[in-house]
Amino acid sequence: MIKLVSDTIDREDINHLISWLQQDPIPRLTKGELTKELEKKWAKKIGTKYSVFVNSGSSSILLTLAALKESGKLKNNKIVVPALSWATDVSSPMLLDYDVVMCDCNLTDLSCDLKSLEKIFKKENPSTLILVSPLGLVPDMVEINKLCDKYDVILLEDVCESMGSKFNEDYLGSFGFASFFSMYFGHHLSTIEGGFINTNDEEFYHLLLMMRSHGWDRDLPKWKQKQLREQYGCTDFDALYNFYVPGMNLRSTDLQAFIGLRAIEKLDEYSKRRRENFKYYISKLKTNLLDLDEKPSDYVSSFAIPIVHPKRNNIIKDLVDNNIEVRPLIAGNMANKPMWKGDKGGLNNCELLESQGFYIPNHQGLTTQNIDVIVNIINKHE
Repeated sequence: MIKLVSDTIDREDINHLISWLQQDPIPRLTKGELTKELEKKWAKKIGTKYSVFVNSGSSSILLTLAALKESGKLKNNKIVVPALSWATDVSSPMLLDYDVVMCDCNLTDLSCDLKSLEKIFKKENPSTLILVSPLGLVPDMVEINKLCDKYDVILLEDVCESMGSKFNEDYLGSFGFASFFSMYFGHHLSTIEGGFINTNDEEFYHLLLMMRSHGWDRDLPKWKQKQLREQYGCTDFDALYNFYVPGMNLRSTDLQAFIGLRAIEKLDEYSKRRRENFKYYISKLKTNLLDLDEKPSDYVSSFAIPIVHPKRNNIIKDLVDNNIEVRPLIAGNMANKPMWKGDKGGLNNCELLESQGFYIPNHQGLTTQNIDVIVNIINKHE
């Protein structure tokens, strides 16, 4: 079978983990110093000042949106989310009682259609945009930032599918007020489960640290702890169980941080292989309604290859019959899912992807021979 994903945790990683676990005394397994080390390493890699490690990419979305509400930074409750996105891009703001507005995608990089987005900004005057970068493709970050600046919208980047992709040599995830990454086993890198929030805002970073762990101050720098304790007249002893903001428990573990510290070292090589596969696919595919390419400003760390074709169902059957894994194009149009009760209009491109879209494998373990097999099957369908 040609699979959608390839393991990023290899035998050497497992052996290294076993050796670490066999230390005497037993190393700390829950969140501790290795988590802090991982966060610093990831922030430096992406090019932001701060990073917060959580238990999933979805938790990174939930925590960021909850912290934004708590921060007082929102001018109103409205948030724009692409209709071509993942479930938790939509469900997280719904669960937190945001007023969610769906935006259509474009048919080049599959992120927000900029004309549709500006219309929404003018009409709705939202506080926030979740910008999803689907499948490793790269949005026009210059134009998106211009729109967000023009209409006073906080930009949040969902980079869960685009780890390693760059715009003008800067990593996606370094452009917005905050960004989300996933370390799920099927993504570019893995800590089994896990995720990151990246930001340059120190005050927001401190808020994330507290809200990640119940609302207490234990993860804050000493000077910030002292400031809070003096502000609220709290002794060091009482601070052990004092909660300054509403919080959750979205922590990950030092065991996963141990895996992550090695994983980060693999990103450049994995991204390079995924990009090479992406270019090879483009050179071979003859029938795709999407105009896929890598613009001069882009570095595409491809997650999977999106295909839009009127004979989608026939192609999918052919691929599955030949033991090739295939999936719907992310989730199609999120406005068509039973959980969504809002407006379904103005999402024509997403409707096209819902009916004719799917994606095919790309990962660091895929060979050109694998790609030839996949492409030959697709190209048979004129």
